[in-house]
Amino acid sequence: MFAEADLLPISALQHLLFCERQCALIHVEQVWAENVLTVEGKHLHEKAHDPGAAEKRGDVYIARSLALRSLRMGLAGQADIVEFHRDDLGVTLPFKAGKWQPFPVEYKRGKPKRNHCDEVQLCAQALCLEEMLGATIPAGALFYGQTRRRMDVTFDFLLRGETETAAARLHALIQSGKTPHAVREPKCESCSLERICLPDALAEKHSAVRFLAAFIRDSATVAPPETPRS
Repeated sequence: MFAEADLLPISALQHLLFCERQCALIHVEQVWAENVLTVEGKHLHEKAHDPGAAEKRGDVYIARSLALRSLRMGLAGQADIVEFHRDDLGVTLPFKAGKWQPFPVEYKRGKPKRNHCDEVQLCAQALCLEEMLGATIPAGALFYGQTRRRMDVTFDFLLRGETETAAARLHALIQSGKTPHAVREPKCESCSLERICLPDALAEKHSAVRFLAAFIRDSATVAPPETPRS
């Protein structure tokens, strides 16, 4: 179990799976910068994170900006939206009569990604809710601003395992206090920290060091010229 002071942001899991260097820059070195993509994402989350906009639609109660935590995984954060569906097999809530099945929904500005960073972040929210409410949450959804559609996510054994592993990796990275070296990749172009990270400059520096080391090594292996005989 983790102490309250050791809880890390759930959102850091997405940073970790996108790029460990980006994660360390943000959560170890406390560096941040905005770009068009991050601003658009912030606006989308602001619409979802209106704590005064809780509402009920038939047998569905919608809570916004719900605080989450897991002392077991050492994570804390906020859910954009948690839908509570009336269900006799659900759990009781302190603020509502009856039983309800939680269904977390996370808002993202773009479109579904190739890796599982969004799914892991959502699954971490579900695991927090399970720990807090004593519930079993089989699924949730990701809403993407670019497609304007939801993508259902099943919290199966593999995704839960990936999420638990990512949480452990996150704590190990933060505790190490070390920022990994930069590696230029296509995804760097969409990163708001590119000008701070400087992957190209570091790559050039490493190339120069390797060139110098190779030059010295090769020079040392060259046999000295023979002394002319008199």
